[in-house]
Amino acid sequence: MSDEGEMSAGAQAPLAGVRVLDLTQVIAGPYCTAMLADMGAEVVKIERPGTGDDLRSVHRYEGREEHEDYFYANNRSKKSVAVDLKKPGGRSAAHELARRADVLVENFSPGTAHRLGMGWEDLSPLNPRLVYCSLSGFGQDGPYRDRPGLDPILQAVSGVMSVTGLPGEEPRMIGSPLADVMAGMFSAFAVVSALQAASREGRGRRIDVSLQDAMLAGLGPRMGETLQAGISPGRWGNENPMRVPANTYLTSDGRYLAIIVQNDRFWPLFCRAMDREDLIGEERFATMAGRLEHREELDGIVARVFSERPSAAWTPRLEAERIPFALVNDFAEALDDPQARHRGIVCELTHPASGPIRVVGPPWIMTGAQAEMTSPPLLGQHTEEILREWIGWNQAQIQAFLVDHAPE
Repeated sequence: MSDEGEMSAGAQAPLAGVRVLDLTQVIAGPYCTAMLADMGAEVVKIERPGTGDDLRSVHRYEGREEHEDYFYANNRSKKSVAVDLKKPGGRSAAHELARRADVLVENFSPGTAHRLGMGWEDLSPLNPRLVYCSLSGFGQDGPYRDRPGLDPILQAVSGVMSVTGLPGEEPRMIGSPLADVMAGMFSAFAVVSALQAASREGRGRRIDVSLQDAMLAGLGPRMGETLQAGISPGRWGNENPMRVPANTYLTSDGRYLAIIVQNDRFWPLFCRAMDREDLIGEERFATMAGRLEHREELDGIVARVFSERPSAAWTPRLEAERIPFALVNDFAEALDDPQARHRGIVCELTHPASGPIRVVGPPWIMTGAQAEMTSPPLLGQHTEEILREWIGWNQAQIQAFLVDHAPE
């Protein structure tokens, strides 16, 4: 998504010319490097010959067995090089690539990169300007350092599950890998900041991002009462502990509407939208404090009102009063939402094996030159290109490497 109106001659994408060596897989690391690619960096993904990123083979459902749908999500605009880091020739090639990179991102278990000869301590002497970012579940040190850190585990340890679900019921996971995505975003921000410092100081920096830290940082205001008063808030389902009405309400056509009446100014407007002006004069509902005190009664009234009409009837009424609301969409509906279509967040690309595919692109619109989005790569698709263009190998050297790295 871009605004071409302010492009000037010779303009480049923000990270054009930045070379990123991507030693990550699954979600958190690839999310970080996808954001860098979206900004114009050349991202070269190092993958195991024959298998590649684990997401290339995860959950291939009926009718899509030959496709890599989960892999496509976070690997747009990257190049794939098949390298076996356990082989001396592979490690040597990776070192040569690292010498010429501006950034390296890895999400091995702590200590693994160093055992493969690709740790910060191994590469910084070869390339002092290298920005080196490590992502892991719990960080590079501490008592949990060696624990596997998958997203559901981080939702548990960070407290997110304790506030997700219904009161009195078991804790629940959020239905998306939030810890991975947040760690990826924070990592991309740290990398870009370290690149700025490297341009000023002439030296790279080591970045250590843990998914646990990312989740705690992302909880932010939700933890205010815990940080300052030691109070853990518990589970509220779809309700809001500080506002009423604030819930999801079932309409007569079986759709749910999420609605929040955020302050006293919106209360009479909401009553008009419901055709219940009689409630405006109800003293017990006149203030937020009163509505909180009578939460159960008021929520029951609102639920009954919304159950009497279909969602399409409520939409114009709520819009007219500018009440914050939305239909509860499933993923297909969310991708086809009129506002999402208008913004162009869903992009169509042509994959060399799968043909037309859709991906969710960068969530910003920026003036000036933008990076051209390209299809997620086939495994090893760019091995020859990168060995030739980055390292300068001739065809004989490349061929010997390919023979050595042929899948077994």
